[in-house]
Amino acid sequence: MLKDYSKLQNGSDVRGVASDLLGKEINLTPAAAEDIAYGFGFWLSDACGKAPTRCRVAVGRDSRFTGPALQAAVCSTLNQMGFTVLDCGMASTPAMFMSCVFPETDCDGAVMITASHLPPDRNGLKFFERSKGGLDKADIKEILQIAATGHHGSEIKQANSAWESCALMDFYCSDLKSRIAAILRLPEGPEVLGGLKVCMDAGNGAGGFYAGGVLEPLGADVSSSQFLEPDGMFPNHAPNPEDAAAVDSLRRRVLETGADLGVIFDTDVDRMAVVGHNGKEIARNGIVALAALLCPPDADGSRGTVVTDSITSTQLAEFLKEKGFEHLRFQRGYKNVINKGRELNAAGTYCPLAIETSGHAALKENYFLDDGAYLAAKVVAKAAQLKQEGRYIEDLISDLAEPAEAVEYRLGVKAADFASYADGVLSGLQEKIGGGSAPGMTLELPNYEGVRVNCEDGWFLIRKSLHDPLMPLNIESDAAGGAAKIAAAVKELLMPFGELDLSLLG
Repeated sequence: MLKDYSKLQNGSDVRGVASDLLGKEINLTPAAAEDIAYGFGFWLSDACGKAPTRCRVAVGRDSRFTGPALQAAVCSTLNQMGFTVLDCGMASTPAMFMSCVFPETDCDGAVMITASHLPPDRNGLKFFERSKGGLDKADIKEILQIAATGHHGSEIKQANSAWESCALMDFYCSDLKSRIAAILRLPEGPEVLGGLKVCMDAGNGAGGFYAGGVLEPLGADVSSSQFLEPDGMFPNHAPNPEDAAAVDSLRRRVLETGADLGVIFDTDVDRMAVVGHNGKEIARNGIVALAALLCPPDADGSRGTVVTDSITSTQLAEFLKEKGFEHLRFQRGYKNVINKGRELNAAGTYCPLAIETSGHAALKENYFLDDGAYLAAKVVAKAAQLKQEGRYIEDLISDLAEPAEAVEYRLGVKAADFASYADGVLSGLQEKIGGGSAPGMTLELPNYEGVRVNCEDGWFLIRKSLHDPLMPLNIESDAAGGAAKIAAAVKELLMPFGELDLSLLG
């Protein structure tokens, strides 16, 4: 009997409810994880062109309390299929891909059990393959289709399988330390960061290793760090660099302790944000700008093209242009920007960075892996260098202008076929503005997601959600009070679409 796991797909990840802690129905059980692990094993063996008995797979998890049971289910299933399984315990998502890179582990694929910043009752799985990195949406769909057939251990047992513990995070920390030392052209040791005071905030996720495993051995003062202890209930704040309360907690800690900078990770350490010594956050447009400046130029000296998601500001585009970059504002979704960056490089256009405003930053020099800890390594190395000059990390982007106001509304779609209805809204809006029916508004072209419109004192972007009956609307204004004016104008334009809930627009 076929099982339906399609609803667990969230783009290029698998996510579901793994506990009834918050009263929701569980749909990601250990049994489901077994089926999905079977699907991945089948897919990986085919992708590698090797029998399972010749493949190695690493499995890790974040700090969620449902992680150990799901990890055991995945390890057991892959082991029964004949794979050599490396049980990495608690790990970070980027480290799981690096298990395919490090000679000590030499894996063909990897599984990370995580639901990123979602509430404690959620969990999920991310997958990697040695040659392509993180899997794409089509791969996840195929894996879940295979998983839907179900499996029985007695039917998949193979000979010569192995299941062993692996200290992957030790290898990962060693790699990061050597990279930081190399950036500063110093031998590894306490002189590398020379007392740089870094306030780390892991949000009780899997990133607490960074303070004691990477920074402290290189001479950083991490005494002001907070919430490093893994706790899947996330008792202090959401483990999310985009969460205002989380960033404010770090901001206050940096100011209280006189730290040179603060760094915050999400649960599985593939996203990050920074707080300067002055307490100002470096996130969204700021983290894009900072990451770009830390990328090396091409061999001919060109800065290259930075690929971002669709909601970056006009001020960021101007900043990047002034610094010598081209800017390609593409689509939301970290895999979308990463794949576009890979595509540009394959076509001969140098792209050193593909990054979302959410903090997902993938650098060409680092396998186009969205790795918050690697970007943090670049940031702290630069901060240590600047400290010797009497400067701080925020000084690098002091000339990045910010909009006066930035808001996001999530407009509900009441139509049964919400995706088709949203498409109709977008095409109707584009036709109306493109036809000159909205004075003072012009379409932003080229544009790769939704409809982006330039207004007198700002812009707005409306797009459809891929999975939910929603149309996110982002508005930025260069004038105080301007966002409300733009929202009112957008509401007027959207009034003919009766199945769109406009109540949030006033």
